[in-house]
Amino acid sequence: MELHEAIRRRAMVRSFSDEPVEQDVLERILSDAIRSPTAGNTRGTAWLVLEGPEQTAVYFGATTDEEWRRQSRRWEGLRRAPVVLLAYGCPDLYVARYGEPDKVESGLGEDAESWPVPYWVGDAAFGVMAVLLGAVDAGLGACILGTFRGEAVLAERLCVPEGWRLFAAVAMGKPDGNDHPSQSLVRNGTDRSERIHRGRW
Repeated sequence: MELHEAIRRRAMVRSFSDEPVEQDVLERILSDAIRSPTAGNTRGTAWLVLEGPEQTAVYFGATTDEEWRRQSRRWEGLRRAPVVLLAYGCPDLYVARYGEPDKVESGLGEDAESWPVPYWVGDAAFGVMAVLLGAVDAGLGACILGTFRGEAVLAERLCVPEGWRLFAAVAMGKPDGNDHPSQSLVRNGTDRSERIHRGRW
């Protein structure tokens, strides 16, 4: 698919069929994700791939509770997602990289609190965007799942090494056509001129 068409068509899909994602498609999407920009060539992001109901249930079991699942109109569609991709970043790797001779003048090599903008968050976000566009290109649906609870439990269950932080999860699979539109879509959009400024704000 042409890039601009993929960007135009990208939308969050939250209701999936349980049909597996083909392995070659998944591998291509993951390969593109790890080719995303990485500050200082740190390569301080990583992906944890959960496939099939047994593995994806680990994510949902750690990050949702029974009350949320009972009340959410999206739960049935989300739980069928055949793939959940977890985007991780490691602040310590960036701090160490920016303490090396070619980066030390940045002053960012002391600790993670020194960073006005955490590059590990940005790099993880670049990778997530590559995944979202790759899903569109492959005829799949995807959505970002913010993890507001259970990160430590999830890390323990999945044996995530200490120091790695979860940026977001991406549920992915074939849309089943039963999506519930996001309530956010009813918000009035800002005019293009309010978001693009030329020369000065």
